[in-house]
This record gives sequence, C-alpha cells and structure tokens, in this order.
Amino acid sequence: MQLKDKTALVTGSASGIGLAIAQKFAAEGARVILHDVSPGVNAEAKAIGQTALVADLASPQAVRNLAAQALKACNGRVDILVNNAGFQSIFAVEDFPEERWMQMIQVMLIAPFQLIKHTLPAMKQNKWGRIINVSSLHGVVASPFKSAYISAKHGMIGLTKTVALEAGEFGVTVNAICPAYVRTPLVDKQIADQASTQGISENEVIEKIMLAPAAIKRLIEPDEIAEFALYLASDKAAVITGASHLLDLGWTAR
Repeated sequence: MQLKDKTALVTGSASGIGLAIAQKFAAEGARVILHDVSPGVNAEAKAIGQTALVADLASPQAVRNLAAQALKACNGRVDILVNNAGFQSIFAVEDFPEERWMQMIQVMLIAPFQLIKHTLPAMKQNKWGRIINVSSLHGVVASPFKSAYISAKHGMIGLTKTVALEAGEFGVTVNAICPAYVRTPLVDKQIADQASTQGISENEVIEKIMLAPAAIKRLIEPDEIAEFALYLASDKAAVITGASHLLDLGWTAR
C-alpha cells in the first residue's frame, strides 16, 4: 500500500473529485479525514471506514477549527493535505454580488492558505509532507462570467509555487492539479444551467461549449484525477514540486 501509515485531510470530499481522492487514499492505506460543508460527508466516510468533519470554509474561524480537529484526530500530524473544496457562481463582473465574490475567494484561496499554515509545521518537523491543491484549467486561462472562481484558481497556483519554495528543503512537496471539466455534481449543474439559459440540449452544452477547445472530446472521470493525486502523494513523486499539472484533455494546447 503506497500510503500506509500516512494521514490525509481532503476538503470537499462528500462527492466528486474530493470523494474519489479520499476513497483512493483510503484504499492505499492512509487514514483519511473527509471534510465537507454537507453533512452527507458522514455517510461517505463511514462507507470507507474513515472519519468525517463538517465545516463551512466560508468562515475563517471554522477553517481554523477544522485544522485543529484534523490535527487532533491524526495525533498532531496531517501528512497529506488536499485542498479541493470549491463552488461556482456565474455573473458578469458588474453584476457580481460583492459578498458572494469574497465568499468564493475565502473558500477557494484563503481557506487553503489557512489549512496549509496550520498543517505545514508538522510536515516540516517530520521531514515529509504532500500538499495537493486542486486548481483548474481556469487557473491558467480565463473565461467570461467567472471572475471570482478564476481569481481564486489563479491565486491557488501562486500559493502552490510559493509554499513549494519554502517547504522543499523539509521533504514537503506542493503541487496543483488543473483539470478540465470533470464529471461531478458541480459540473452537472453547470451543464443544466447553461442548457436552460441558452436554450440548447445538455449534450450540446458539453460538445459545443465545454469541449469545443479540447483535443479529447469527453468529460474527465473523478477517478482519473484521484489516480494522479495518488501519484503526487506517493514517494514516487518526491522530485515533483511547485508545478501546475494540466489534466485538460488538450484544452490549453491551442
């Protein structure tokens, strides 16, 4: 088992990418703390014999509490941190509610910084750690009407590079995963919303909007992201740090 005796905290793991990563890590021997804002995470954790913590990352104090609870549950040591939690709201910049914009930055950029801040000291002390930030292809390119999401995902790449430089000498690697559209409940909702807004079928949304720039014309499955996260978390990836890994179906090759 690649992650035997390792502990991991995976945010946003009630479904989608986060759940797939939590399941993969648990299957490889890690003790996993699943987190989500949804109480549904409790059932998912129970199903794989792991622990769940419910917290709203929109609250800075709740993030601090989550870090403290995770460290306590793992005897003061989180070896692997996966910052995955996120959500989208689609508005033109001039119409974007300011509170909503700031909430998204808190959940997808400030909360990851907070969790890194509180878990990194033990990683440094133990001379081993893995921080995996789930960014997006929108961490390197932009699309209209997603200013908060794109700002947070771009910022996450900058955070990844900075912490990688600070932590490398201590055996801690820090990487970002930047996927294109993954088949998750969040993406399913986007597909349905765009189909309704534009008056086209959901298949047309996928083919003509989401996959139009892609070389490989399909959605990514959550397990494919989880497999890559497992590689980054393993000792096999010990020389990889500070990188933004595009799993984007060739979306950004143009």
